[in-house]
Amino acid sequence: MNVEYSKRSLDDIREMAARSKREFGDAVSAKLDEHLHSIIDQIARDPKSRTPLRNRAGVHVAVFVLYPYKLFYRIVDDSTVRILHVRHTSRRSWGGE
Repeated sequence: MNVEYSKRSLDDIREMAARSKREFGDAVSAKLDEHLHSIIDQIARDPKSRTPLRNRAGVHVAVFVLYPYKLFYRIVDDSTVRILHVRHTSRRSWGGE
């Protein structure tokens, strides 16, 4: 599966990296980045493996088990997944969560 990133998701990922580096240092930031990429790799291999949202048709959510983030994505077609948004779990929910 090809993986596309929305502009919003790229901004979210940059903010997530900056925040983790600022608050916890390089080692934690690197581990978070590694965890993010392992989730994206898993989604690319099996896009239906994560939970679909009830109130947002076609959107799935991947929860970061070790970190307080959720990744939202949509299966575009048989060959593409689009990463929509990465959200810190302490923020107000993003509809349908």
